[in-house]
Amino acid sequence: MHIKHPLVIIFSLASLSGCATADTYSGSGTVIQGAATVEQNNLFSCERGRSRLSPVGIKSSGQKQFVVPAEVQYDERYFAADLYNECSGVTPRSLAELSVEDVAVVSIDPDGEVVTGYIFADNYFELYVNGQLVAVDPVPFTPFNANIVRFKVSKPYELAIKLVDWEEHAGLGSESNRGKPFHPGDGGFIASFSDGTLTGPDWYAQTYYTAPVFDLSCLEEIGSRRVSERCSTASRDNARGAYSVHWDIPTDWQTSQEYRTWPAATTYSEDEIGVNNKKAYMNFREKFGAAGASFIWSDNVVLDNLVLLRHRVE
Repeated sequence: MHIKHPLVIIFSLASLSGCATADTYSGSGTVIQGAATVEQNNLFSCERGRSRLSPVGIKSSGQKQFVVPAEVQYDERYFAADLYNECSGVTPRSLAELSVEDVAVVSIDPDGEVVTGYIFADNYFELYVNGQLVAVDPVPFTPFNANIVRFKVSKPYELAIKLVDWEEHAGLGSESNRGKPFHPGDGGFIASFSDGTLTGPDWYAQTYYTAPVFDLSCLEEIGSRRVSERCSTASRDNARGAYSVHWDIPTDWQTSQEYRTWPAATTYSEDEIGVNNKKAYMNFREKFGAAGASFIWSDNVVLDNLVLLRHRVE
Protein backbone atom coordinates (compact mmCIF):
# COMPACT_ATOMS: atom_id res chain seq x y z
CA MET A 1 0.00 0.00 0.00
CA HIS A 2 1.06 3.60 -0.56
CA ILE A 3 1.50 5.11 2.91
CA LYS A 4 0.31 8.70 3.04
CA HIS A 5 0.12 11.12 5.95
CA PRO A 6 -3.35 12.54 6.50
CA LEU A 7 -3.04 13.24 10.23
CA VAL A 8 -1.59 16.34 11.86
CA ILE A 9 -0.30 15.63 15.36
CA ILE A 10 1.55 18.37 17.23
CA PHE A 11 4.43 17.31 19.47
CA SER A 12 5.96 19.56 22.08
CA LEU A 13 9.52 20.68 21.47
CA ALA A 14 10.01 21.61 25.10
CA SER A 15 12.87 19.68 26.64
CA LEU A 16 12.74 17.36 29.57
CA SER A 17 14.91 18.11 32.58
CA GLY A 18 18.58 17.67 31.79
CA CYS A 19 18.08 17.40 28.01
CA ALA A 20 19.02 19.79 25.25
CA THR A 21 16.27 21.99 23.82
CA ALA A 22 15.39 22.54 20.18
CA ASP A 23 16.97 25.98 20.52
CA THR A 24 20.40 24.34 20.65
CA TYR A 25 19.96 23.03 17.09
CA SER A 26 20.72 25.43 14.24
CA GLY A 27 20.74 23.05 11.29
CA SER A 28 18.40 22.82 8.30
CA GLY A 29 16.25 19.94 9.60
CA THR A 30 13.05 19.92 11.62
CA VAL A 31 13.49 18.75 15.21
CA ILE A 32 10.65 16.87 16.92
CA GLN A 33 10.69 15.37 20.40
CA GLY A 34 8.96 12.17 21.44
CA ALA A 35 7.39 9.17 19.76
CA ALA A 36 5.21 9.20 16.66
CA THR A 37 1.49 8.58 16.56
CA VAL A 38 1.17 5.17 14.93
CA GLU A 39 -1.06 5.06 11.86
CA GLN A 40 -0.47 1.42 11.02
CA ASN A 41 0.77 -1.06 13.60
CA ASN A 42 2.45 -3.43 11.20
CA LEU A 43 3.02 -3.53 7.44
CA PHE A 44 4.00 -7.18 7.31
CA SER A 45 4.26 -10.37 9.32
CA CYS A 46 5.15 -14.00 8.72
CA GLU A 47 5.32 -17.10 10.88
CA ARG A 48 8.37 -18.73 9.32
CA GLY A 49 10.87 -15.96 9.98
CA ARG A 50 9.84 -14.37 13.30
CA SER A 51 9.25 -11.00 11.69
CA ARG A 52 9.52 -7.86 13.78
CA LEU A 53 6.72 -5.32 13.88
CA SER A 54 7.08 -2.72 11.13
CA PRO A 55 4.91 0.22 12.23
CA VAL A 56 4.30 3.42 10.29
CA GLY A 57 3.68 6.66 12.19
CA ILE A 58 3.36 10.43 11.91
CA LYS A 59 5.44 13.14 13.56
CA SER A 60 4.53 16.81 13.16
CA SER A 61 5.84 20.24 14.00
CA GLY A 62 3.66 23.21 13.14
CA GLN A 63 2.52 22.76 9.55
CA LYS A 64 5.18 20.18 8.79
CA GLN A 65 4.51 16.47 9.11
CA PHE A 66 6.70 13.48 8.45
CA VAL A 67 5.96 9.80 7.95
CA VAL A 68 8.29 7.61 10.02
CA PRO A 69 10.38 5.76 9.33
CA ALA A 70 9.49 6.77 5.74
CA GLU A 71 6.71 7.21 3.24
CA VAL A 72 6.90 4.03 1.19
CA GLN A 73 5.39 2.51 -1.94
CA TYR A 74 4.79 -0.80 -0.19
CA ASP A 75 2.58 -2.51 -2.75
CA GLU A 76 2.62 -6.16 -3.77
CA ARG A 77 2.54 -5.13 -7.43
CA TYR A 78 6.11 -3.86 -7.06
CA PHE A 79 7.57 -6.58 -4.82
CA ALA A 80 11.03 -7.63 -5.97
CA ALA A 81 11.56 -11.31 -6.75
CA ASP A 82 13.00 -13.39 -3.94
CA LEU A 83 16.64 -14.38 -3.94
CA TYR A 84 16.23 -15.56 -0.35
CA ASN A 85 13.12 -15.09 1.78
CA GLU A 86 12.22 -17.30 4.72
CA CYS A 87 8.70 -15.90 4.77
CA SER A 88 7.88 -17.09 1.26
CA GLY A 89 9.82 -20.33 1.66
CA VAL A 90 12.50 -19.38 -0.88
CA THR A 91 15.70 -20.49 0.85
CA PRO A 92 18.20 -21.73 -1.76
CA ARG A 93 21.69 -22.64 -0.66
CA SER A 94 23.19 -21.12 -3.81
CA LEU A 95 22.34 -19.45 -7.10
CA ALA A 96 22.41 -22.83 -8.79
CA GLU A 97 19.03 -23.58 -7.22
CA LEU A 98 17.39 -20.53 -8.82
CA SER A 99 16.20 -19.72 -12.33
CA VAL A 100 17.03 -16.06 -12.84
CA GLU A 101 15.41 -16.10 -16.28
CA ASP A 102 12.03 -16.60 -14.60
CA VAL A 103 12.22 -13.16 -12.99
CA ALA A 104 9.98 -10.64 -14.77
CA VAL A 105 11.70 -7.81 -16.65
CA VAL A 106 10.52 -4.22 -16.11
CA SER A 107 10.82 -2.25 -19.34
CA ILE A 108 12.32 1.22 -19.05
CA ASP A 109 13.59 1.42 -22.63
CA PRO A 110 12.08 -1.16 -25.04
CA ASP A 111 15.29 -1.27 -27.08
CA GLY A 112 17.58 -1.39 -24.08
CA GLU A 113 19.72 -4.07 -22.44
CA VAL A 114 18.30 -6.43 -19.84
CA VAL A 115 20.12 -5.77 -16.56
CA THR A 116 19.92 -8.21 -13.64
CA GLY A 117 20.53 -6.91 -10.14
CA TYR A 118 21.21 -8.68 -6.84
CA ILE A 119 20.21 -6.71 -3.75
CA PHE A 120 20.63 -7.16 0.00
CA ALA A 121 19.14 -4.38 2.13
CA ASP A 122 19.05 -3.86 5.88
CA ASN A 123 16.21 -3.28 6.12
CA TYR A 124 14.11 -1.95 3.22
CA PHE A 125 14.69 -0.55 -0.28
CA GLU A 126 12.81 0.96 -3.19
CA LEU A 127 14.56 0.94 -6.57
CA TYR A 128 13.87 3.51 -9.29
CA VAL A 129 15.46 3.53 -12.75
CA ASN A 130 15.25 6.79 -14.70
CA GLY A 131 12.53 7.83 -12.24
CA GLN A 132 10.39 4.72 -12.78
CA LEU A 133 9.66 2.49 -9.80
CA VAL A 134 11.10 -0.94 -10.59
CA ALA A 135 10.95 -2.85 -7.31
CA VAL A 136 10.36 -2.61 -3.57
CA ASP A 137 11.53 -4.88 -0.78
CA PRO A 138 8.75 -7.34 0.17
CA VAL A 139 10.04 -7.58 3.77
CA PRO A 140 10.14 -4.15 5.46
CA PHE A 141 12.06 -5.22 8.59
CA THR A 142 12.97 -8.83 9.35
CA PRO A 143 13.73 -11.64 8.70
CA PHE A 144 16.69 -10.61 6.53
CA ASN A 145 16.07 -11.32 2.88
CA ALA A 146 17.66 -10.72 -0.52
CA ASN A 147 16.19 -9.97 -3.93
CA ILE A 148 16.67 -10.20 -7.68
CA VAL A 149 15.54 -7.43 -10.03
CA ARG A 150 15.59 -7.28 -13.82
CA PHE A 151 14.97 -4.26 -16.01
CA LYS A 152 15.54 -3.27 -19.63
CA VAL A 153 17.29 0.06 -20.06
CA SER A 154 19.66 1.96 -22.34
CA LYS A 155 22.85 3.58 -21.10
CA PRO A 156 23.38 6.06 -19.65
CA TYR A 157 20.76 5.67 -16.97
CA GLU A 158 20.11 6.86 -13.43
CA LEU A 159 19.57 4.73 -10.34
CA ALA A 160 17.68 6.15 -7.36
CA ILE A 161 17.18 4.09 -4.21
CA LYS A 162 15.25 4.82 -1.03
CA LEU A 163 16.71 3.02 1.99
CA VAL A 164 14.97 2.59 5.34
CA ASP A 165 16.39 1.21 8.56
CA TRP A 166 13.06 0.23 10.09
CA GLU A 167 12.15 0.83 13.76
CA GLU A 168 9.93 -1.02 16.23
CA HIS A 169 9.36 2.17 18.22
CA ALA A 170 7.85 4.58 15.70
CA GLY A 171 9.62 7.92 15.59
CA LEU A 172 12.33 6.86 18.03
CA GLY A 173 14.73 5.12 15.66
CA SER A 174 15.09 2.11 17.93
CA GLU A 175 14.16 -1.51 18.51
CA SER A 176 14.31 -4.09 21.27
CA ASN A 177 17.72 -5.72 20.95
CA ARG A 178 20.82 -6.75 22.85
CA GLY A 179 18.98 -6.84 26.15
CA LYS A 180 17.69 -3.27 25.92
CA PRO A 181 14.20 -2.14 24.85
CA PHE A 182 15.58 0.92 23.02
CA HIS A 183 18.51 -0.09 20.85
CA PRO A 184 19.34 2.06 17.79
CA GLY A 185 19.71 -0.52 15.02
CA ASP A 186 21.98 -0.16 12.02
CA GLY A 187 21.35 -0.25 8.28
CA GLY A 188 23.33 -1.28 5.21
CA PHE A 189 22.83 -1.77 1.48
CA ILE A 190 24.77 -3.69 -1.15
CA ALA A 191 24.01 -4.51 -4.78
CA SER A 192 25.63 -5.67 -7.99
CA PHE A 193 24.25 -5.55 -11.51
CA SER A 194 25.01 -7.62 -14.60
CA ASP A 195 26.26 -4.59 -16.54
CA GLY A 196 29.11 -4.18 -14.04
CA THR A 197 27.46 -1.61 -11.77
CA LEU A 198 28.49 -2.07 -8.12
CA THR A 199 27.63 -0.17 -4.96
CA GLY A 200 30.62 1.79 -3.71
CA PRO A 201 32.06 5.21 -2.81
CA ASP A 202 31.19 6.65 -6.25
CA TRP A 203 27.50 6.63 -5.26
CA TYR A 204 25.82 9.61 -3.58
CA ALA A 205 23.93 9.31 -0.28
CA GLN A 206 21.87 11.87 1.63
CA THR A 207 20.20 11.57 5.05
CA TYR A 208 16.54 12.58 5.62
CA TYR A 209 15.70 11.16 9.07
CA THR A 210 18.03 10.82 12.06
CA ALA A 211 17.00 9.31 15.42
CA PRO A 212 17.29 8.90 18.30
CA VAL A 213 19.19 12.01 19.35
CA PHE A 214 19.38 12.87 23.04
CA ASP A 215 21.71 15.88 22.84
CA LEU A 216 21.07 18.18 19.91
CA SER A 217 24.46 19.83 20.32
CA CYS A 218 26.05 16.68 18.85
CA LEU A 219 24.60 17.52 15.42
CA GLU A 220 26.32 19.65 12.79
CA GLU A 221 26.17 20.33 9.08
CA ILE A 222 29.33 20.50 7.01
CA GLY A 223 28.54 21.52 3.46
CA SER A 224 25.81 19.12 2.36
CA ARG A 225 26.72 16.56 5.05
CA ARG A 226 24.22 16.09 7.88
CA VAL A 227 26.63 14.91 10.52
CA SER A 228 25.69 12.98 13.66
CA GLU A 229 28.93 11.14 14.34
CA ARG A 230 29.32 12.77 17.78
CA CYS A 231 25.85 11.58 18.88
CA SER A 232 25.47 8.64 21.24
CA THR A 233 24.47 5.27 19.81
CA ALA A 234 24.15 3.58 23.21
CA SER A 235 21.22 1.26 23.94
CA ARG A 236 18.81 2.53 26.62
CA ASP A 237 16.13 1.32 28.97
CA ASN A 238 13.80 4.15 27.91
CA ALA A 239 13.54 6.90 25.31
CA ARG A 240 12.85 9.87 27.60
CA GLY A 241 14.11 13.07 26.02
CA ALA A 242 14.64 11.54 22.57
CA TYR A 243 14.52 13.80 19.53
CA SER A 244 14.33 13.04 15.84
CA VAL A 245 15.52 15.27 13.00
CA HIS A 246 13.78 15.33 9.62
CA TRP A 247 14.45 16.91 6.25
CA ASP A 248 11.94 17.49 3.45
CA ILE A 249 12.43 15.08 0.55
CA PRO A 250 12.27 16.83 -2.85
CA THR A 251 9.33 15.54 -4.87
CA ASP A 252 11.63 14.94 -7.85
CA TRP A 253 14.48 13.32 -5.94
CA GLN A 254 14.44 10.27 -8.25
CA THR A 255 15.25 12.39 -11.33
CA SER A 256 16.71 15.70 -10.17
CA GLN A 257 20.41 16.34 -10.79
CA GLU A 258 20.71 18.09 -7.42
CA TYR A 259 22.05 14.84 -5.99
CA ARG A 260 25.46 15.79 -7.39
CA THR A 261 25.77 18.15 -4.43
CA TRP A 262 25.09 15.32 -1.95
CA PRO A 263 27.85 13.68 0.06
CA ALA A 264 29.55 10.58 -1.28
CA ALA A 265 28.22 7.33 0.11
CA THR A 266 30.19 5.85 2.98
CA THR A 267 31.36 2.26 2.56
CA TYR A 268 31.24 -0.39 5.28
CA SER A 269 32.81 -3.83 5.62
CA GLU A 270 30.86 -7.05 5.95
CA ASP A 271 32.01 -7.24 9.57
CA GLU A 272 30.77 -3.71 10.30
CA ILE A 273 27.32 -4.55 8.93
CA GLY A 274 27.36 -8.00 10.51
CA VAL A 275 26.31 -10.42 7.77
CA ASN A 276 28.39 -13.50 8.54
CA ASN A 277 25.36 -15.22 10.10
CA LYS A 278 22.84 -14.11 7.47
CA LYS A 279 22.14 -16.78 4.86
CA ALA A 280 20.33 -14.22 2.69
CA TYR A 281 23.75 -12.69 2.13
CA MET A 282 26.33 -15.44 2.64
CA ASN A 283 24.63 -17.98 0.33
CA PHE A 284 25.13 -15.55 -2.56
CA ARG A 285 28.26 -13.69 -1.51
CA GLU A 286 29.70 -14.16 -5.01
CA LYS A 287 27.14 -11.59 -6.20
CA PHE A 288 27.87 -9.14 -3.38
CA GLY A 289 31.18 -8.61 -1.59
CA ALA A 290 33.06 -11.19 -3.66
CA ALA A 291 31.90 -9.41 -6.84
CA GLY A 292 33.54 -6.19 -5.66
CA ALA A 293 30.43 -4.43 -4.34
CA SER A 294 30.60 -2.60 -1.01
CA PHE A 295 28.00 -1.99 1.65
CA ILE A 296 27.02 1.68 1.55
CA TRP A 297 24.95 4.12 3.60
CA SER A 298 25.31 7.67 4.86
CA ASP A 299 28.20 8.36 7.24
CA ASN A 300 26.12 7.21 10.23
CA VAL A 301 24.85 3.69 9.61
CA VAL A 302 23.23 3.57 13.08
CA LEU A 303 21.32 6.82 13.58
CA ASP A 304 20.44 7.73 9.98
CA ASN A 305 17.23 5.82 9.31
CA LEU A 306 16.11 7.20 5.95
CA VAL A 307 18.80 7.56 3.30
CA LEU A 308 18.45 8.27 -0.41
CA LEU A 309 21.01 7.00 -2.92
CA ARG A 310 21.73 8.18 -6.45
CA HIS A 311 24.12 6.84 -9.08
CA ARG A 312 24.58 7.40 -12.81
CA VAL A 313 25.51 4.42 -14.95
CA GLU A 314 27.48 5.40 -18.06
